[in-house]
Amino acid sequence: MNVLLAEDDHRLGDLIVYMLKKKGNCNVEWVKEGEDALYYATTAHYDVIIMDWMMPNGDGVDVCKRLRKQGYAGAILMLTAKDTVQDRIQGLDSGADDYLVKPFEFDELMARLRALSRRNFAPIVEEEAEIAGLVFNRASHMVRFEDAEIQFSPREFQLLDLLVQNKGQVLPRELIYERVWGLETDVTLKTIDATVKLIRKKLSIINKQDKLQSIRGVGYKFEK
Repeated sequence: MNVLLAEDDHRLGDLIVYMLKKKGNCNVEWVKEGEDALYYATTAHYDVIIMDWMMPNGDGVDVCKRLRKQGYAGAILMLTAKDTVQDRIQGLDSGADDYLVKPFEFDELMARLRALSRRNFAPIVEEEAEIAGLVFNRASHMVRFEDAEIQFSPREFQLLDLLVQNKGQVLPRELIYERVWGLETDVTLKTIDATVKLIRKKLSIINKQDKLQSIRGVGYKFEK
């Protein structure tokens, strides 16, 4: 299960991440501010978002409302110490699918996460996407352009697909590293540059290497 945790309490966040990874066998990404939660939720797929009500730079209720307004269809579980009926109504009306009051038992948190993930909120990512005449096939890790077909390795395609899904946006190298390799790997950030170089070399076959742009000192973007 892929989980995004938005929680600004470092002690509680550490505990939740530990328990979700060690006992829940989940992949977890943890952010501590509302704006970060909004950004992560809209740039990657998560089975469930665990959203704390009180956070700096956008509280959980505000982030839920903004995500739903943008058409986000994933599952959201609200965490809060607010336990009145009116508070629950406000949380659910903001767009949360479930509500858990602090303090809580971890077993109950996992049960609610499993129940939400079974409901399959998230839309299925289409197998193929077409941008600027390029057809990206996520099943075969292949890109087609007119009569030409280019085969990418799974890692190359994952990086390219991440940039394509966020076309026109500059993605920092650190974010690409997290999304494609994960924080617990022992590769360096230079691996990103080497992988981009390989992708560009393959795109040069169809004269599209300039679509993948390097933003000096920041990261990469795929041109709209």
